[in-house]
Amino acid sequence: MQHQMTEDQILLLTIKFLKELKKDDFQNIIDELQPYDIAKLYKTLPEKHRHKFLMFLTIRQIADMIQELEKDTQLEVLHKLGMEKSSTVMDLMDNDDLADLLSELSVEKLEEFLSVMKTEESLTVQNLMQYPAETAGGIMTNRYIWIKKYYTVREAVDKFKSFAEVAETINYLYVLDEEKKLVGVVSYRDLLISDLNDKIEDIMFTRIISVPVEMDQEEVAKTIERYDFIAVPVVDNQSKLVGIITVDDVLDVVIQEANEDIQKLSASGKDIDFNTTAYTAAFRRLPWLILLLFIGLISGNIISNFENTLDQVIALTFFIPMIAGMTGNTGTQSLAIVVRGLAAYDINKRLINRLIFRELGVGLIIGLINGLLIAVIAYFWQGNPVLGIVVGASLFATLIIGTLAGTVIPIILYHLKIDPAIASGPLITTLNDIFSLTVYFSLASFFITYLM
Repeated sequence: MQHQMTEDQILLLTIKFLKELKKDDFQNIIDELQPYDIAKLYKTLPEKHRHKFLMFLTIRQIADMIQELEKDTQLEVLHKLGMEKSSTVMDLMDNDDLADLLSELSVEKLEEFLSVMKTEESLTVQNLMQYPAETAGGIMTNRYIWIKKYYTVREAVDKFKSFAEVAETINYLYVLDEEKKLVGVVSYRDLLISDLNDKIEDIMFTRIISVPVEMDQEEVAKTIERYDFIAVPVVDNQSKLVGIITVDDVLDVVIQEANEDIQKLSASGKDIDFNTTAYTAAFRRLPWLILLLFIGLISGNIISNFENTLDQVIALTFFIPMIAGMTGNTGTQSLAIVVRGLAAYDINKRLINRLIFRELGVGLIIGLINGLLIAVIAYFWQGNPVLGIVVGASLFATLIIGTLAGTVIPIILYHLKIDPAIASGPLITTLNDIFSLTVYFSLASFFITYLM
């Protein structure tokens, strides 16, 4: 019945059972929740109930829950548990998650935590911490099941049963030679459909897709997406198996990289979230905004250079925000599409050419439709057909320019080995303001005699 309760009802009942020390009733609720839901419940609890909440949980439940929390809250939980209980929890945590958590600690605190862990677990975590954070080595786990190629299926199944509880995934078994080099992969399905006396070397796949330990995490994510893997093995430069990366870790990578790209696209700076202070957030955004401020002055200078044109035809001012805004909007749309495409596809000259011509076609279509529409509106509004032509033609041209700018700039940065997401929305918008105003006032000045 617990799954039918709302989150508020679960929270109130949890607090009630904690106050009344009803541990069995408390466990009846917890048993129905996933680790994510337990973590969410912990964060929702008032501070005064959190310690007792942890004391009522089993070690296994704490280990599962803590991996769903933010790093600051993870450290808070370990502190509340005390060193002895924390060491037991850390021994049960996924080593890759634990390595990420401990990397945030001071050297003294790190040594203190590592010293109370099991020796084998401590050494594994220290080994994982040696790899850069955003590489295959930084996100891999060593909790996989390996076998020898001379094993029978029966022997492989026996080992599978012995280690399934601690393995990160039970979908694959990895076949190693005497030097611990990866020579084959056997799926759980292969074991099920094979005869118990079959040799592993007769049923294993020898064409192995693996990733090097130094590969960037984005490339790892692409590999798993490309082959629809649940996990991918990680090897060192001698082809020795050092870990695996599972699809759940890749999902974390995809979300992390997407958030970083969104931050860059909006020029909001890196590492800004709900918990960032106003002072820090402001100074992380300022460099971009100051740069755009000076670039934006060019737009003002363009308008001042065409002051005589504006004085003679005041109606031109009505359409300035629309011309500049529409150009920036279409440029930002193209930018978002290109950045997403650069992250998802293997880029080559043919693909780039096809993309540019596709976006050129898009610019022509939306430019033509919007240009004709605003030309008709300008004519009926101001009663001047030439004004309609100037505004419509300007919008047509600037929408094409804006679309191409949003397409070409990130591609150029990509070829210069610069993260294309750095071509942020505000930068594209500011540049397109300059392009659009120049086109608009140049056309207006050319037809000034007919506009008056």
